[in-house]
Amino acid sequence: MLTQRLCQLTNPVVNGLTFLAPVADLGLRLWVGIVFLKSGLAKIQSMESTIMLFENEFQVPLLSATVAAYLGTFVELVFPVLLIIGLGGRFAALVLFLFNIVAVISYPGLNPHGVELHQIWGLMLLVTLLHGPGKLSLDHFLGRFCHRH
Repeated sequence: MLTQRLCQLTNPVVNGLTFLAPVADLGLRLWVGIVFLKSGLAKIQSMESTIMLFENEFQVPLLSATVAAYLGTFVELVFPVLLIIGLGGRFAALVLFLFNIVAVISYPGLNPHGVELHQIWGLMLLVTLLHGPGKLSLDHFLGRFCHRH
């Protein structure tokens, strides 16, 4: 009797949260995707300045400053868009998750607040990586379309 009453009280809440989960997934992807996309758009404004930044500030291992600048800009322009629309969502989240780690390692001058932001973005990307992009994504739509045939 008590269990039934408890279920009657909690079921609407659980159903409401389940209904909102895809919106939260999309919000998460939008938030972190826009952060990386804005960074890429800033870099592409002046590749000369971006290359100088990679020569003087960032210490990317194994790559020349020019290659790192172009590769970093490419990653920040392409993969956030894929993440936002949810196309190859888990792969995009993985690439940005690894990119985020390299960014923290490569910038020794990063202040504690910057480290904290990167940790938050990493956690957001990890959620998408492990959970998937959700129902409001091209991955979900294409998956439903492909499974019909």
